Amino acid sequence: MASSSSPRSCAAGASSRRAGGRQFKGTPDSPDIACDELAEWHIEVKRCEAGNPYNWLDQATADKGVDQVPVVAHRRNGRGWIAILHMHDLLELLRALKQTPETPA
Repeated sequence: MASSSSPRSCAAGASSRRAGGRQFKGTPDSPDIACDELAEWHIEVKRCEAGNPYNWLDQATADKGVDQVPVVAHRRNGRGWIAILHMHDLLELLRALKQTPETPA
């Protein structure tokens, strides 16, 4: 298993790193995952079998920076990663993607 500080691949293909060991209180400067290319996102990671997604999103919202969007990455055993975010943030993201010119393949 890779060390907690080794680079990882963000969903966008950017280099990322675990921002530190297990945290009990986050801050805008200490998200669970640090990824320079996605600095506008505050990413809270939950790798557990059970929990409350609303509490996780509340935590990410409380810990985020002023201009950051809170998102929770969650995975249970045997399942893929999912993202949890506020609906208004998802709609804003979709609108921005729709306005972005397509890149030729």
